[in-house]
Amino acid sequence: MAPRTKRIVLSGGPGGGKTTAVDLFRRELGDGFVVVPEAATMLFSGGYPRYDEGHAIRATQRAIFHVQRGLEYAQASRYPGRILLCDRGTIDGGAHWPDGPDAFFAAMATTLDDELSRYDAVLFFESAAVGGLSIEGGNPMRTENIAEAAELDTALRDLWSKHPRFVHVHHDQSFMKKIMDGLTALEQLIPSLSE
Repeated sequence: MAPRTKRIVLSGGPGGGKTTAVDLFRRELGDGFVVVPEAATMLFSGGYPRYDEGHAIRATQRAIFHVQRGLEYAQASRYPGRILLCDRGTIDGGAHWPDGPDAFFAAMATTLDDELSRYDAVLFFESAAVGGLSIEGGNPMRTENIAEAAELDTALRDLWSKHPRFVHVHHDQSFMKKIMDGLTALEQLIPSLSE
């Protein structure tokens, strides 16, 4: 039986630089890695509707969860032997679920521990909003203001920080320094994936 594909997830609040970082990391680290794109951005940019009502948020987070799992499976199947760099992961929906994370995992017929075990490491890119910095950028799908982004960052960190290989990449006035800090952390994580 082939070994399970290794997965490193980049998560964090809106405006953390994850999408830019994951693409740069894949380019820097070479063909041993493949990117799993962010499911939410794919759905919303494709016309998936966005509503504020609780039942609609639940339907949206269900869709994102299943698309995320499908993308990870597809990339692992298409590129066996490569490490997946996941732009967000299946746990992120827990921070958006109207009834809280426990209800989210129950609705997805899983647990936080089961979802954490799907990933081999977590690079958490703290949102610039945590430092009061602007989160305006190149993602037209982002709708959060600074306060909402900082709140989401905290909720996501509370979930992902339970992973044994959780690395917190703090916000920085310099985005390039933050990217370099993330790349250094990633390079230090890679050898531990074979343990």
